[in-house]
Amino acid sequence: MILGEIGARGGSKGVPRKNFRDLCGKPLIDWSLDQLFESARVDAVVVSTDDPEIYEHALKKGALDIGLRPAELATDTAGKWGVWQHALATSEAIIGPVDAFLDLDCTAPLRADSDIDAALDLFFAQSPDMVMSCCEARKNPYFNLVEPDETGALHVSKPLPGGVVARQAAPVVYEHAASTYVVAPDYLRRASSIFEGRVIPYLMDPERCLDIDSPLDFKLVEFLMNDRLTGETR
Repeated sequence: MILGEIGARGGSKGVPRKNFRDLCGKPLIDWSLDQLFESARVDAVVVSTDDPEIYEHALKKGALDIGLRPAELATDTAGKWGVWQHALATSEAIIGPVDAFLDLDCTAPLRADSDIDAALDLFFAQSPDMVMSCCEARKNPYFNLVEPDETGALHVSKPLPGGVVARQAAPVVYEHAASTYVVAPDYLRRASSIFEGRVIPYLMDPERCLDIDSPLDFKLVEFLMNDRLTGETR
């Protein structure tokens, strides 16, 4: 049993009401929600939200009726982990135990259907506590990420003996891409945060895991989505 989940608060400071804002003809959330409903591997879908309009929209599409998210999980400072734990517990009360908890971040709508399958395949092949979408970092703390000291002078964030003179020689660093996660339900129940267990990367191309956090991000994702849709209809 695979449970697909999407978290979608009604509020957003960077892009007001972004999760329900129109993107290329449908609400932003639907680009991810439709992927879950159309996946042959996902057995049930749940949407965790504090917004009645988003909630009713999800129910009409076939999501589980778990009620609105508790107030303490709907603040700007509420973490993803507590939201996931609540979504898992309330969903299992309806459908019974699940084997994998699949979260799609609705602010990253450019993932491909194949990313979902590949992340699930990796999870079941290696049995980690969690699979996390990542991409190769554009900047590296061993080479070209710097921070100021107490005098304001800049230094490499993570210096190595002898220094690193070329990016290719620096240790591999990934960006945590908020897109696609697969979590072991037992781990989600017992842990208190993401990195307590064995978390492994599912590597994605950077352009497929762009995350909307600002008006500029929305414009970039809209441009790339339009380009993708235009290419599909040529």
